[in-house]
Amino acid sequence: MIRLLFALFAAAVAVSGFTSTALADTYTVDPRHTFPSFEIDHLGFSIQRGRFNQTEGKIALAPASPAGGSIDVAIDAASISTGLPELEKHLRGEDFLDVARFPKILFKSKQLIFDKQGQLTGAKGELTLHGVTKPVHLTVDRFHCGMNLISMKNVCGANATATIERSDFGVDKYAPALADEVKVIIQIEAVRD
Repeated sequence: MIRLLFALFAAAVAVSGFTSTALADTYTVDPRHTFPSFEIDHLGFSIQRGRFNQTEGKIALAPASPAGGSIDVAIDAASISTGLPELEKHLRGEDFLDVARFPKILFKSKQLIFDKQGQLTGAKGELTLHGVTKPVHLTVDRFHCGMNLISMKNVCGANATATIERSDFGVDKYAPALADEVKVIIQIEAVRD
């Protein structure tokens, strides 16, 4: 009888998309729905945008723990996409990302921040870009976990933003004409393991 009650409770939790506060729920980043992007002021004329097409990683959500869980994400720097092949080639080169030497852009959290309702609102961690690691705070302005009715899998999704100065990471070509400040926007979905 106890096993039956436990099984019913577990099924109800799975259907509702409830995230356990006692144990970490682990998720694998869905590369088909995760595209970190960026915005940068181009010589004062326009805001140029681009994105990265290949991202992988793991996320653990544990709001009751001191760290709140963890985020460990790797972006393939060579997967940069701007819509202009010549620009992408330049951005992959030594003047900017230097993907031959630094093929991955990494984010590893130190603390996930949740509000009183259990909503993820931020992540403090370290960004490694161009071989340089610096602290970065991600602000999460959208967060939702639940059952994806198409895949019939439990999914969490979020939208996170941060602003970095590229010169902090040794990527300072053409600064300040090409802005030093870069806005990073991360749309991410992850499927529960």
